[in-house]
Amino acid sequence: MAKSAKPPVSATVDAFISNQPAPLGELIGALRKIFLSTDKNIGEQIKWNAPCFVYTGDMKPFNPKEYKRDIAVVNVRKGALLIVFPTGARVTNGLLEGSYTDGRRLVTIHDMKDLRAKEKALIKVLQEWLKLVEK
Repeated sequence: MAKSAKPPVSATVDAFISNQPAPLGELIGALRKIFLSTDKNIGEQIKWNAPCFVYTGDMKPFNPKEYKRDIAVVNVRKGALLIVFPTGARVTNGLLEGSYTDGRRLVTIHDMKDLRAKEKALIKVLQEWLKLVEK
């Protein structure tokens, strides 16, 4: 018997978003558009049971446990989005918060108004992160 094909990555992200309550699903969808429209080398997948944005371009070889391809993971927390940048400590933009020993930094988005207020700064974070990729 032939294996069934895996659904396309975007379909798994679509399914995740459609299973969220209306305001959060719309907020994740808007965040998704920002990430994916910032650069053609930003892709998406479900990782750690949440939408994750990854660098899809060529990179120097690295230990996969360093998570160098992982740009950000979106977690739903108390009706808001917590965007975790696993390697965000490398980015100097003031939007990112926290000082964790593992190098992650965070951004909290409370609603659509908050996302729109932080959109330009978020795009700058992504652009700075992309400049730091070891190609």
